[in-house]
Amino acid sequence: MARQVPRRRTREIHVGWVKLGGDHPVAVQSMTNTDTRDVESTVEQIRQLEEEGCEIIRVAIPDLEAAEALRRIIPRIGIPLIADIHFDWRLAVAALKAGAHGIRINPGNIKGRSNVRKVIEAARACGACVRIGVNAGSLERDLLRKYGWPRPEALVESALRWLDFVVGDLGFENLKVSLKSSDLWHTVTAYREFSRRSDFPVHIGVTEAGGLIPGTVKSALGLGLLLSEGIGDTLRVSLTAPPVEEVRVAWEILKAVGIRRRGAEIVACPTCGRCEIDLMSLYQEVERYARNLKAPIKIAVMGCVVNGPGEAREADIGLAGGKGVGIIFREGKIIRKVTEDQLLPAFLEEIERLLRERNRSQRRE
Repeated sequence: MARQVPRRRTREIHVGWVKLGGDHPVAVQSMTNTDTRDVESTVEQIRQLEEEGCEIIRVAIPDLEAAEALRRIIPRIGIPLIADIHFDWRLAVAALKAGAHGIRINPGNIKGRSNVRKVIEAARACGACVRIGVNAGSLERDLLRKYGWPRPEALVESALRWLDFVVGDLGFENLKVSLKSSDLWHTVTAYREFSRRSDFPVHIGVTEAGGLIPGTVKSALGLGLLLSEGIGDTLRVSLTAPPVEEVRVAWEILKAVGIRRRGAEIVACPTCGRCEIDLMSLYQEVERYARNLKAPIKIAVMGCVVNGPGEAREADIGLAGGKGVGIIFREGKIIRKVTEDQLLPAFLEEIERLLRERNRSQRRE
């Protein structure tokens, strides 16, 4: 699907073999919630996230044992890995030596330019990427004194200050920046201002967004605003939920903003008094099936045979149910009429038929 919004032009960088910035697509990230020292469970979760469309993974590095575990994790996964570091610069260096493709540091808690310098030099030696992760909860003390609290301007000043040091003094440029707050509007304001003043790629996200529903709403609003303005080169939806949900929500946001499509997009009726079938159960079954689809396809699940095909005309394929009967349509045209009990299997059969036809057409091309 072609991008429908303008893209802010940023520098091209790389995290392992994944390129960011420039004309490259917005990449989806997530973070494991396993104990990184538990190699088997961490590898298993990363592979699950890969299946859902995660393109870069981040893991917590609380100690040297976790850093060393990367030597056994990285060869068994198929996406670049970023080590998340707080407080101890030595953990960053150890993770880089163990093969991490990138490092996320918060200069505000690494304590001192000399320690940040050590991390940057190790990243340079390893060809790794660095994310300067400015966070409202750990701003430098002088900025808190200057602004009184973690204002968006304080986040931007911190980020630009560290860019001046890392790029200007140390000459290191394979980096991206994040400016996160749990306050949605502070986050959006900070990213907007930073993007006016720097061409470095940004990793966007609303930190501590909350559980599945509130976190999804907050992230969709904040990230949707930024993406619609062309801001964002990679993103993570931070949820108090299984990481796989972060990836699913991230792709839904990208699809809704017209940035990228992966797998199925489902449109469905909210239900009303005209609905004469168990639409919720039908939708849940279609959604469960569609999670395994990788090719982009737009599916409609409608509750009314009168308005269904017309309201979902833009869908590639859809169904609409009535009392005891259902119809299946492609691009707004009815192709099949079946009994209600056969509607779901017949619909899934028609989806498979459509995908096979597309595959044959693509092979001929």
